Amino acid sequence: MKDEDSFLLDDPARLKALAHPMRRLMLRHLSLHGSATSTTLADLLGAKTGTTSYHLRQLEKYGFVEEVPGHSAGRERWWRRTEGPRDMRLPTPDMLAPEDRPVLMEFHRIGLEEDLALFQRLPEIYEREPRWVKASRGIARMTAQEFEEFFEAYMKVLKKHSPRAEDASPDARPMFVRLFAFPAEDG
Repeated sequence: MKDEDSFLLDDPARLKALAHPMRRLMLRHLSLHGSATSTTLADLLGAKTGTTSYHLRQLEKYGFVEEVPGHSAGRERWWRRTEGPRDMRLPTPDMLAPEDRPVLMEFHRIGLEEDLALFQRLPEIYEREPRWVKASRGIARMTAQEFEEFFEAYMKVLKKHSPRAEDASPDARPMFVRLFAFPAEDG
C-alpha cells in the first residue's frame, strides 16, 4: 500500500487493536520518538514489560508496528511504526455490523479524551512558545459534497506538510495537528 493511499479502517479486529489506551500511547511514543523496546515503553508508561510486550505483539499482528531489522539482539527487541498509510479513515457506524459498532464508539471516545488533554495543554504551551501554537475557529456553510471536498483538500495539505520522521529537516519538530469540523446546531 502506497503512502499516498487513504486506508479505511473497517476491520473490527484492527480497529479494536487501536482502541486500547496503552496501545495508543505506545504508538504515539513510537511516532514522536522513533523505535523503542518493550522495556523502554514499560518504564515510560509505568507498566510491566510483559504487558507492553503483549500490546506490541497485538499491534504487530494487525500491521501497526514491526520489529526493527538488524537492531534486536537476544531477548531485546526494538519496535517501530510500520510504513503504512498515514491517512487512515474511520468507517461510519452503518459500515459495521451492529455488534462491532461499540468498538468504533470506544475508538472515538478514547480519541476525544486524548484531544481534550492536548487542548488543555494549549494555553501553557502558547505562553511558553507562542510561535509554535496556531488555532483557528470559524463557521462555514457547506453542502455534504462541499464538506467532503473540504476534508479531502485538508488531508492533501496535511500530507504535503508532514513528511515522515526520516525525511524531515533536522530542525523539524513533531506537531499535534487537529481539525474539528461538524454541523452547527442551535440549542
